[in-house]
Amino acid sequence: MKVRNRTTGDRLAVLAGARLDVLQVASGARAKFVALGGVLVSTGALAALSTAFALHMALGVWWPVAAVIGLGWGVVIVNLDRMLLVGMAHDSSWLRNALMAVPRIGLAVLLGTVISTPLTLQVFSKEIDTTIVTLQAEAAERFTDELAADARYAPIPELEQRIAEEQAVLAGGGVADPDADPRVSGAQAERDAKQATYDAEARTYADLQAKAQCELDGTCGSGDVGQGAAYFGAAAAAAAQADVRDAARAELDTAERALQETRDAAQADAVSAGARNLAMAQAALATDTAELQRLTAAKVAEQAAFDAENAQSDGLLARLEAMDRLAEDRPAAGTAHLMLFLLFLSVELLPVLMKVMLNFSEPTAYDRLEVLRDEEDVAAEEIRRNGRQRAQQARADLVVAAETDRMAREILDREIAAREEAERAAERRARRREARSLRRVLGRLVGGSRPAESAERVSPLEPTLDTGELEAMMTAPSAVRMFGTTASRPPVPAPRAADAGVLADN
Repeated sequence: MKVRNRTTGDRLAVLAGARLDVLQVASGARAKFVALGGVLVSTGALAALSTAFALHMALGVWWPVAAVIGLGWGVVIVNLDRMLLVGMAHDSSWLRNALMAVPRIGLAVLLGTVISTPLTLQVFSKEIDTTIVTLQAEAAERFTDELAADARYAPIPELEQRIAEEQAVLAGGGVADPDADPRVSGAQAERDAKQATYDAEARTYADLQAKAQCELDGTCGSGDVGQGAAYFGAAAAAAAQADVRDAARAELDTAERALQETRDAAQADAVSAGARNLAMAQAALATDTAELQRLTAAKVAEQAAFDAENAQSDGLLARLEAMDRLAEDRPAAGTAHLMLFLLFLSVELLPVLMKVMLNFSEPTAYDRLEVLRDEEDVAAEEIRRNGRQRAQQARADLVVAAETDRMAREILDREIAAREEAERAAERRARRREARSLRRVLGRLVGGSRPAESAERVSPLEPTLDTGELEAMMTAPSAVRMFGTTASRPPVPAPRAADAGVLADN
């Protein structure tokens, strides 16, 4: 029979799960299956393109390698979609159709989401790149704040201050600043307090003195010019304040002398302890500098590692986060993203949804012919199976016939052998009788007579089978059944022993 060459439409129909032998009869369903096959190819192409974009965006894979891997993933998606279509045969039950459709639609939604997401991100790539830069800057700022508050690097400011003080000690030859001595600080605070008190009392005295002068001039107070009662009262208050001011001045002078004495003592102590301070400052400076360098290096390394990682955080997950931020900031972008996602998802769902809707409708001519072809295939296979069974039965019968013939020949050979053995035994007995008769005659001739010998019994003949037993074995049921099994058969009858006559001497 001439084989018809397959066209592109035939290949698409087969891809959609159609049977070409049925399509040759129900040609009206050809367009539907060709369209389904085209949709499957389109879905595979979208899956390949999406995977290539995803690999390039997430892993930075070289475009040719990403294209090859994407092509393989597209083939996988086409095979999965074809499995979903082929596994959904037309069923008359609405419930069974629904149960078959739900998991397939769920899987199609999952595949559609995986396929459509990279494509949607690629459409908004420019806006997403801008948003990623903003997200990276925010992440860097958060990391810097967290690093500054990290307890591991909290000693850095204290170390820096100590190192500055130790360097100052070394720069001064080991002699510390006398003003840093606690005694000097206390005396300085006391002197400052006395200075503040004196300044306040001096201002009060100046104010009272000005008021007394004002009373004298008549420009304030009572307004009377000259020395009156108001003037004398103001002058007395100013004189009393002058005593208070002088007392505060005396206390200030005492505090200044105490401060100078304390500073001189601290200077003397600092000079005496200069060598010891210098050695301690050098040792502490080396230790603090090493610790500061270690902590600073660790902090800088951690910051650099984060900066490098943050600069590379533009993969698929970062783009998804950027797309969510973009949708929050710009609602129009979120709406466009949703529409594109639904578009790509509908392309993936189209074959399965179409197959589901066809299953809920009345069976088409193609569906009925497909059922009939399946029934014909089953009937043909049953016929072939019955023929094989009959052939096996015939072979078994031939084996039984051959076995029966072999057994008959074996029985016949045994019968012939038994008869020949009986004839030879009869000849031997005849010769023995002749020999005994000759010995009797000779005994009488010599005049002697011997007592009669007891009669000998002749041994029985060899076993043999008669013709009735052979016929019984030939007509026995077959010992070999179909498929090589053996049935129980009656045992071959043992040959009967021939009765031997007992010859007695006369």
